[in-house]
This record gives sequence, C-alpha cells and structure tokens, in this order.
Amino acid sequence: MEKTLYRFTDDSGSFLSSCAHKFKSLYFPLGNERIMSSITADLHGDIKSGQGSFLLAPVSRIDLMNLRSSRNFWIYMGPGRVWSATGVSRDMCNISRDEFFLEAGLLWQKVTRRNKRMGIEAQIVSFVPSDGEPVEIMRVEVTNISRKTSSFIPTAAIPMYNRGANNIRDHRHVTSLLQRVALHKFGVIFNPTLSFDESGHRPNKDNYFILGWDDKFLPPARIYPTQDGFCGDSGDLEEPEAVFKNILPGKNNIQGREAMGGLGFKKAFLRPGQSKIYTVIMGITDKPVQVDRLIAKFNHPRKVASALEKNRVHWGSLSRRINIATHNGDFDNWLRWVNIQPTLRKIFGCSFLPDFDYGKGGRGWRDLWQDCLGLILNDPGKVRELLINNFCGVKIDGSNATIIGSSPGEFIADRNNISRVWMDHGVWPLVTLDLYIHETGDLGILFEQTSYFRNHEIKRASQIDHNWTAACGNKLKTGKGKVYSGSILEHILAQNLVQFFNVGSHNHIRLEGADWNDGLDMAGENGESVAFSAMYANNLETLSGLLLKSGRKNVELAEELGILFSGLDYEDVQAKRKILDKYLSRTASFLSGRKISMDVSRLSSELKRRSAWIKQHIRSTEYLKEGFFNGYYDNRKRRLEGKRSGHMQMTLTGQVFAIMAGIPDRRQLRRILENVDRYLVDKKTGGVHLNTDFKREQLDLGRAFSFSYGDKENGAVFSHMAVMFGYALYKQGYARQAWKIIDSLYRMALDTSKSKIYPCLPEYFDLDGRGMYSYLTGSASWFILTMLTQAFGVRGSNGDLMIEPKLTSGNFCGKEKVSIERDFAGRRIKVEFLNPGRLDYGEYKIVRAYLNHKSLPVDKRSCLVFSREVILDLPARGTNLIEIHLAR
Repeated sequence: MEKTLYRFTDDSGSFLSSCAHKFKSLYFPLGNERIMSSITADLHGDIKSGQGSFLLAPVSRIDLMNLRSSRNFWIYMGPGRVWSATGVSRDMCNISRDEFFLEAGLLWQKVTRRNKRMGIEAQIVSFVPSDGEPVEIMRVEVTNISRKTSSFIPTAAIPMYNRGANNIRDHRHVTSLLQRVALHKFGVIFNPTLSFDESGHRPNKDNYFILGWDDKFLPPARIYPTQDGFCGDSGDLEEPEAVFKNILPGKNNIQGREAMGGLGFKKAFLRPGQSKIYTVIMGITDKPVQVDRLIAKFNHPRKVASALEKNRVHWGSLSRRINIATHNGDFDNWLRWVNIQPTLRKIFGCSFLPDFDYGKGGRGWRDLWQDCLGLILNDPGKVRELLINNFCGVKIDGSNATIIGSSPGEFIADRNNISRVWMDHGVWPLVTLDLYIHETGDLGILFEQTSYFRNHEIKRASQIDHNWTAACGNKLKTGKGKVYSGSILEHILAQNLVQFFNVGSHNHIRLEGADWNDGLDMAGENGESVAFSAMYANNLETLSGLLLKSGRKNVELAEELGILFSGLDYEDVQAKRKILDKYLSRTASFLSGRKISMDVSRLSSELKRRSAWIKQHIRSTEYLKEGFFNGYYDNRKRRLEGKRSGHMQMTLTGQVFAIMAGIPDRRQLRRILENVDRYLVDKKTGGVHLNTDFKREQLDLGRAFSFSYGDKENGAVFSHMAVMFGYALYKQGYARQAWKIIDSLYRMALDTSKSKIYPCLPEYFDLDGRGMYSYLTGSASWFILTMLTQAFGVRGSNGDLMIEPKLTSGNFCGKEKVSIERDFAGRRIKVEFLNPGRLDYGEYKIVRAYLNHKSLPVDKRSCLVFSREVILDLPARGTNLIEIHLAR
C-alpha cells in the first residue's frame, strides 16, 4: 500500500490521492446549514438534515466497510459488460482493473475511475452548495476512452432511507410501510405518512427526493422507486437485476416499501473521446414547491459548475480568515482544513459524521463556548449577540443546560434525560468572554442583562423539582412569576463562586458527573478535580482584573449571591459546604428579584484572594515528590497520581491547567516537563499521551480506564489536551517546548502511512498513530487560538492590537520570513516577521517595525501595541502591512 495517502496540489488545501479507495473507513464531510453528508471514495456514507431526517441510512465507521448500501452509478454496455463508476460491484475482477484518482478540496470531492478494458472513464463530482440549498449534488461525466463508438445505458442507483436514525433498529420494516412515493418526471419524491415514535407519533413533513437529468435536460427513461423492484429477489445492491439483466421497471405495488432512487437514463452513444454529463440531486425539504425551483437552479452543467465554484470560493475564504505562511506548504495547507473545523462543528454538531455515532444532534455546552473562540478571532462583531444568548443557558446554581439547540437561546438539560453535571462547564464561558473583551475592548458586555435556564433539575442536578412542568417554561423566575434577568457578570460569578464552596474532603472542587474528561464519570460522590480547581482559580483572577478595568464603582447582583460572599475560613471544608447548601436551597425554585449593590474594588479584591488561596492550596498539597501535580481524587478519596504498585500513574490534564494558571514555580515546571518527556511522550510518534498506562480499571473514577490503553480518554494522544498543553507552555514563556507539542500533532496527522486520514486535526491518535474522530473536535479552535495569539502573538489586548511573537527558529523553516493575516477591528492586517539570523525565541527582540511601510519608533522590546484608534484609522479596504524585524 502507498506510503502517502495524499499530496497537496495547490495552496488552497486541495489534494490528490491514488489510493483513498483502499481505506474503506475514510470519509469526507459535505454540508451547509440545511443538509449534512458524509462520503467516501466509493461514495458510501449518508445524507441527513437532522436526527429525525436521514435521506440515506445513517452509518458509523464500521458501516462504511460492511454495508452494501451506497450511492452508485452503473454503466450497462451489454450482457456481461456492466461497470460501476463508483467501484461498488459484485464484479470485483472487472473493478480491480480500474485506474483510480481522487481529487478533493474544501468540501468538494471528485473521483475518477478509468477502465481501459471497458473503454470508459467516469468522473463523479460531489458537493453540497454553500448557499444553503438542501441538496447534495452528484455530477457524473462519462467519457469514451476507446477507439470506437460505444453505447451504454447509465443508471443512478441510490438506496433511500427516508426516516429518523432510531428506526435503523426500531421498527425498520414497520416504518418502511409508511413510505409514500410520488413519481416525478425527473425521479422520485417520498413523503412518509408519519414520523414514527411510540412515545408519540407525529405527521411527517419532510419530503425526500432524488432527481436527475442529462446534459440536454432530458429526464430518466426508467424510474425504479423501490429496492425490491430494482434489485430483484436477490436484494443485492452490488448486482441489481434491473441493471445486470437490463430489466424495465415492473408494475408491482410501490407504496410502503424500502425506497430507491433508481434513475435509468436513455441509451447513450459516444464517439471516441466524447463525453456525456448527468446531474443527480439528492435532498430533503419540508416545502414540496422547492423541488421545481431546485431543478431549475441546477438543470444545466454550467449552473452546476457555477455552484461548485461558489462552493470553492466560500470555503476557501473561510479557510483564509486566519492565513499563515511559513514556507512549509504542507503545514499551511493542512492549517486551511483546521481553520474550517469550527465551522464544520457548527454545522454537524457532535453527532453527524460516521465516527460520531452517539448522541442525537446538537452541540454540548463545552463545544458551544470553545467553538466561539474561533468565531471571535474571525469576526467578533458578529459574536456579541451570540455570547449573550449563550449565557441564557447558565443556571443560578452554577451549572447549565448541556445541549444546545439549533436556534439562539434553545437549550436542553441533557440529550438522554440523565441528571448529570460536568464540573468544568463553568470554566469555559469566562475563557471565551475574556478573549472577546480583549479582541474588542467591549467591557460593556459584562453588564448586559439576560435570563437564566431553569428546568426540573435543581441543586446542581442532585434533586428533582416535581412541581416544575414544561408549561412553566425554561427561564428562571422570581417568586412573583416574572422572568428574572441578571447581568452577564452575575452569571459568571454564579458559575465560578459556587464552585469555590463545592469542595470535597481535600478542599478541591468536586468532580461530580465528570470534568473535561467525560470518561471520569464514576466518582460523583467523593471525587475531586484538582486540575479544574486550578482553572477556576485562574478564572477568579481573570474576573478580578475585568472588574477593575470595567470603570464601575458598584455593581448590582441578585440578593441571593450575597450568601456566597459570607466571611469564612477558606480551610474549613464543612463551613464551605454549609454555605453552598444554604445558597442552593435559597435559589432552588425561584429568586426574590431583589438586588444588592457591591463595591467593585472590594469584590475584585475578594475574588483575587480566593484565587490566590486555591493556587497556594494546590501548590502546597498536590505537587508530588515524583515531580508533577496530582490531578484527581477518586470516589474512595484516594489520590490518583504518583507511583502505584511499582509503576507511575500520571495524567497530562493534571499538569496542563496548573501550568495555565501559573501555579508551579520555574523549578517545578522544569521537573514537570522532564516527567512529561519521560512518562507521557510517545517515543515513536512524538505525541503526548493523555495519561500513563494505569494497568487496571479505575471503577472508582471512571469508564475511561476500561477502554483499551491508547484509545479515547485512556491514554490516547488527545489533540485537545495536547494543544492546551502547548497553549499553557506558550503562556508561561516556554515557546520551544510548546512548539514541539503543537508541531507533533501536525506531523502525526501528515504521517498518513499511520494516521490514515485526510487533512484535519482529529480528536485523537491511537497507539498505532491512527487519527480517530475526524473534523468535529474543539481542539481545532484551540489550535488556531494558540498559533495566532501565542506563537505569532498577534492578539487583542483590551481592544488594542498587541504583537508579541514567541516564534522559534523552527517556525521559519530555514527561511528569513513568516507571516500571518487576520482581521482586527474591521481591518485586514498582515504581519510579517523577519528573522535573518534564524534566532530562537528568547534570543531576539523587536528592533525595527513598519506600518504600511512607515517606520515606527521601537526600542528593542518584546512586544508592540497599536491602539484601537490607530487600527481604525487604517484603510478599510485592502490589506494593511505590519513588518516586524527580529534581531539580538
């Protein structure tokens, strides 16, 4: 098998592969806000608009290898001369003679198959229009590559599913009886009678269609609307009788059967070198009148080509919003894909690609805020309202809704109606908001008013309010029944202050249902997360600083929050728990609606004191003699990390957030890095494992350690935590070590002989170096955040533009110059860094600087700051150039 899965062919992320068809679980995303597809090199995959509406049957990774169901396009040239243009056929002897090439780019794929024995070539282009049309388009161009005129009957063959994902195992046959088809001039339109759900059936509103025509806008000559009628008694989609025996559609009953989009076109005659084009559109709409409009929109090859070009431009533009040029073309191209991953997750959520065969759509709370990081860096002006709406998901007990719907302000407590709290969820909103404030200078957002989420779960999901019903609405109210609103500041205080009191027996914040590591889910009673106690300490310090910068002398807060400012001995665990119980009881059902005024200076000082206490507590109690931090306590109150039964137990998470919060001193940090290299760095791949092999299950901590070591949350090279490790090291000035971590992820992804993935940053790499769970990972936002704001150091600082490079000599790839482009304050900025001495971080200062070729006063410093007013005075059109010269 080829050593390299693909190679880039331009500077826009496009690539070419001659062996992608050999990797049956390798898939590609296509989608827009209304339709989501996955597609492989042989056109397996699915198409859906949501959990309840799948046009093609839902697939997981293993299904891509095992199922016969796929998009197909057959060429019948006579008895015994049948060829699949997608390579999915029972006649593998013939298919094995095919020459194969795959070209792909930002959300388009073109597969070329050539069979010299048959004298025919087919190119199949697949994409979803970027303008929001609810269709996937398949453009098939068939060419005669023989020396004589050839004739054939082409047939598009796409088995349809037309219902919700649950019905794949829940009443599969019964739900087929609901299928109702209307034969259309250009194909089939199915409108099932019901959305089947025994908890409550609903009338179906979706229309599922597959339509097609040739390059003269001629419709199919034959239409096969059922799989029975197309395949025959064998039911074999890889050898359908309608094609292999050239059978015309029968007159059997076509209602209440498994659906088929079988479109047989008129027999074609092609001279040598001549081509014929066929267009097939596959989609879902709740408005039947849309179908004719879609036909008119794509009824000619030129219109399809125009839509494809618009799609390329759209995704290309998104991939270049943050544009890095490093002289390493592979890295720059790969980064284009990482750049669009936050947008892909906004479209697909965390459930709608084959690896992500769990959940029911939507994104989680953590996903929502971390995806916003990338959106803020690209266009913060459009994010303000989104952020305010997001805070509507916060609960007054410091927890939150866990699933985000498709509409602003639409929240769900849990997708599976499980009462559960992730203790890290209060961290991310402030991390995101702080970035927004730095990028915009918009401190006023802290004082915008919004509501709180409310449902049947109260006291951090530890109790159920049986008086609450859906009719009460999902907003917190006062005792008089009025919807309560508080400032964004108040919401953040609720999230972070509650946790100061929510401690276990070691005076660290309770683990509850889990933290960032979802697999730590079996220590709800007594588990503690030292790792995220560090992050809450960091948040309290951040919030203290924001208050001082706000310019306010006093702030108004809910009267009940005053309970959390009671004086107490921070060391007293029981006293903390009593205060928390009092607060949770007072806020369980409603708020009084009364406000208290608090002095900003005193409030800021109190938050800073609490932050300092948590940090010192961790520093003094959890830095182990082995030379790293303990990150957790299990449900039996036992410390997780350190030497156990003769082998070392160490987690990366336990180090990352302590470093990010600035807890270790320089000596401690050096020892941590030594131990990471010794125990966590993979000697073969260079990746950093999430933890060492604990050699046994941890049933008092979580399911993660029941996974095979090196997979998922049990010791995989987990991209998200690795990137945050790099970010934390950059933040503390360890640029060389940080770049080594960041670079290792890129190198693992590009080592396709092991990773076996298309360009992207996957969720994790297993022990063999294989990339798993492609595209939909929060690590992409953190990767871009780290490269832009830390490595290149081009970031907002209280609304001004700061440039503080932490580039290493490795970033320059042996050249003198690297650059980065981004939008800031509505202006396009390109920053070029010139390092003729190839100096490393720590060896250089900024010795000269130019803004649009005008010299700036510089006195050998490590950073430059441009006021927002200076940036706003720059031309709004075109690109503004800042040149930074680095030398000793």
